[in-house]
Amino acid sequence: MRPIGEGARRESGGGRTAVSRRLVVAGPRRAALEAYERPAVGAGEIGVRVEYASPKHGTELAVFRGEDPFVADLFDEDWRLFVGRDGEASYGGSPVLGNQWVGVVDEMGEGVEGFRVGGRVCGYGGIQDYHVVDVRSAPYLFEVPDGMSWKSALCFDPAQYALSGVRDGNLRVGDRVAVFGLGAIGAVAAQMARAAGARFVAAIDPIAKRREAALAAGADAVFDPMEQDIGLELKRATGRLGVDCVVETSGNEQALQQALRGLAYGGTIAFVGWARAFSGTLDLSREAHFNNANLVFSRASSEPNRDHPRWDRRRIASACWEMLASGAVDCGGIVDPVVPFDESPGAYETYVDRNPERAVKLGVRF
Repeated sequence: MRPIGEGARRESGGGRTAVSRRLVVAGPRRAALEAYERPAVGAGEIGVRVEYASPKHGTELAVFRGEDPFVADLFDEDWRLFVGRDGEASYGGSPVLGNQWVGVVDEMGEGVEGFRVGGRVCGYGGIQDYHVVDVRSAPYLFEVPDGMSWKSALCFDPAQYALSGVRDGNLRVGDRVAVFGLGAIGAVAAQMARAAGARFVAAIDPIAKRREAALAAGADAVFDPMEQDIGLELKRATGRLGVDCVVETSGNEQALQQALRGLAYGGTIAFVGWARAFSGTLDLSREAHFNNANLVFSRASSEPNRDHPRWDRRRIASACWEMLASGAVDCGGIVDPVVPFDESPGAYETYVDRNPERAVKLGVRF
């Protein structure tokens, strides 16, 4: 694994401009394809013809619905607080949807090294048919090696949050683990927990499609929180001990409540999900006290990392890419369904927003 920018031949771009299309927010809970004039490929840049892309189902969905806290407020880095905006809330115009893509290098500007025209790369960016990337300011643009699944590459971003959740959960060899929420982050976290030495991995989600994918990928047990008392089931599955580590990715208050119920004494909950405001039903007495729970808030992209300076975002990203490229994590059942680009507006509204029970992580092919 190596990032773009090291040791390859140069070719000159033609300075062309062209009309491309991208998936955007047309309004609260409405998506559309928008035509735009993409910039010419300049010095230090590459042009990539996109083959596959995917959205981010959690935090991005809050923007799509107009519920993201950054719409109404600003986060002040100095005070580490959300503060109100001066004037009206900002919806942000027509933000581009999507956060990962895989494509083929189509053109490169002068002075760029480290890849070849026709090579495959993976990077951050919206769901659009072409990306122009300045490789000097794209530290997480990676070459996709031969044999690596494009679905695995598209899981690079969720894998970073999954790895951080597993690490922040203080998982050790032989531990029993429960993962709440089986979107892409949770689905990857369940596999990483096993790779990290977990003896028992339970996966919890109300969506049958996601539970089935987790079982197929190696989870020991799956549970439906709509039909089962998850805390009790976790105690039953572990001989009344409870799980040593919980990775909570759903951001749901009842998931957190059940995690507190099913936790072993002194165990750790890594809270990974980007939660909405809780409605007031979370009870932090009862099992939270009796189980002496450790609650840790986990974010891969926060710097400094909890294990700084040994671990930072770059090390997390590199470790995840190596696991995905080697096949240590299987993403074949995670990127599902996959739809044509022309159908992506309706697919986003259907599979990401309105009927999430029909998807794990939406994929778009071009």
